[in-house]
Amino acid sequence: MNDLLDYVLDAHGGLNRWSGVSTLTAKLAADGPFWKLRGFPDAFGDETLTIDVRRQHAVFTPWTAPGRTLTFGTGPERVTLHDSSGQIIASLADPRSSYAGYDLSSPWTALQVGYFLSYAMWNYLTIPFLLTHPGVQTREIGPWQEDGQSWRRLHVTFPATIATHSPEQVFYFGDDGLLRRLDYTVEVNANAQIAHYTQGYKTFDGLAFPTRRRVYRRNPDGTPDRSLTAITLDIGDITIA
Repeated sequence: MNDLLDYVLDAHGGLNRWSGVSTLTAKLAADGPFWKLRGFPDAFGDETLTIDVRRQHAVFTPWTAPGRTLTFGTGPERVTLHDSSGQIIASLADPRSSYAGYDLSSPWTALQVGYFLSYAMWNYLTIPFLLTHPGVQTREIGPWQEDGQSWRRLHVTFPATIATHSPEQVFYFGDDGLLRRLDYTVEVNANAQIAHYTQGYKTFDGLAFPTRRRVYRRNPDGTPDRSLTAITLDIGDITIA
């Protein structure tokens, strides 16, 4: 690991603490015009999400209707919708391939939305521990000036074994070592260029997490287009086991 990643891990609770975590359960509200475009306005305002920290596995309850649960897993990738009795309602294998030919306004199915939010939230909630996973490569690049602050940056390359927005991403960290912004290309959403901001840090059982996330389109010069907040993600609580 490089010096910046060591500093960042310490700021978020420390590698030793993260290494002892098995699961995270978060109370989550997802909002913004993005979900309406996909065909699910006001559908994700009260979600319980449980993830496995060491492997990509996520469970959302409820999912689009009371009593329904969505499960995401890898090896191979699959999303599955269950009813209240645990019976499978629908399932989608190799979900990433299902977005081929879609544009920025294409509606998605409940399983496609579930895949997107599952892998995304797994990535978000496991940062920065995720950056220590096998095959993840990090290197510090030049600082970024924004709003009178200078943020240090990590360029991160993810292996194909980790489902993420794009294999190349950039993470921005403040003087306190906490994540302030991340940039990525959303491959499943017509390669949209994104600037994603984190705020409202709270500590849960020794680990620091942002409780507010705001997602904007990214301009060619790297600045955010703040004329529209495409996605908002708000976390009310996190339980660690």
